[in-house]
Amino acid sequence: MFTGSLVPLITPFRNGKVDRDGLGRVIDHVLAAGSDGLIPCGTTGESATLTHEEHDQVIRWTIEIARKRAPVIAGTGSNSTAEAIRLTRAAKEAGADGALLISPYYNKPTQEGIYQHYKAVAEAAAPMPILVYNIPGRTASKIEPATLGRLSKIKNVAGVKEATGAIETSIEILAQAEPGFAVYSGEDALNFPILAVGGHGLISAVANAAPKPLADMARAARERRWEDARRIHFELLPLVHVLFLETNPIPVKTACALMGLCGAEMRLPLTPMSEGNLAKLKQVLQDYKLI
Repeated sequence: MFTGSLVPLITPFRNGKVDRDGLGRVIDHVLAAGSDGLIPCGTTGESATLTHEEHDQVIRWTIEIARKRAPVIAGTGSNSTAEAIRLTRAAKEAGADGALLISPYYNKPTQEGIYQHYKAVAEAAAPMPILVYNIPGRTASKIEPATLGRLSKIKNVAGVKEATGAIETSIEILAQAEPGFAVYSGEDALNFPILAVGGHGLISAVANAAPKPLADMARAARERRWEDARRIHFELLPLVHVLFLETNPIPVKTACALMGLCGAEMRLPLTPMSEGNLAKLKQVLQDYKLI
C-alpha cells in the first residue's frame, strides 16, 4: 500500500497552457527530496479548471516524468459518477498505480449516495487501489466514519485522505474501518497527530515547496521515532500557516514560482496573492532558506 509522503502536485501553467517543463521541475524537486508518491490532478493541481484532455494529459506526463521512481496516484474525482469512472479508467490505462477521488461536490449526496458512488468507481477500476478524499470544507458533505467503514470492506478501496480538520474523525475511521485501511493526513496542521494515532502517511500540499521535511516526518513516524516526527511538525508550522493564508493552491504555487520551479500563473477564479500576504510568504520562505 502507498505510504509515506505523497505529494498532491501543483499544475504549472504558461501562457494559458499546462507547462510540461514546469511540471517536470516540480516532480524532480519533490522526488529528489525523498517523497514517496505523486498525485497529479488533485484539487491542489487546479483540477476543476482542467479540460478533460488536459486532465488525462497531465496524468500521462506525470507517469512519463516519474519513470517509476515513485507511485503515481491520479486525481480522478468528479461530482458525476460516470465522469469519475471515465477519468479513473483513463488513468488506469495510462499506467497510474492508484486513484484519489474527492467526494462528490455540490450535489450533497446522502451517505448511501456517497457509498454507491465510490463502490461504482472501485468496481469499474478494479483491481487498481482507490483512495477516498474527505474534505467537507470543499464539497459541502462529510463522509462519515461509518460510511468509510463500509467502503473499507470493498477490496480495492484502500484508504482515505482525511481533511475534515478534526482529529477525532481520524480516530473514529481507524476504529471502524477494516484492518489495513489507510488513513492519510490531508490537513497539514494535523500531520503529526494523525500519524501518531495510526495514520499511514501524508498527502501534503506544503510538500510541493518543502518536500524533504514532510518526507522525513513520515519516515520518522514509520520508524516510531516520535520525538523526531513531533519536532519536524512544530518546525514546519510557520510555513504551514503562511501557505494557507489564501485558498490552496494560491500560496504554494506562488512559493514554487519564487523558488524558480515554475511560473505563478493560475486560472480564474483563482487570482494572484495579495501584496500583503505575498510579503509574508517571501519572509517565511527566506526564514526557511527556500529562496
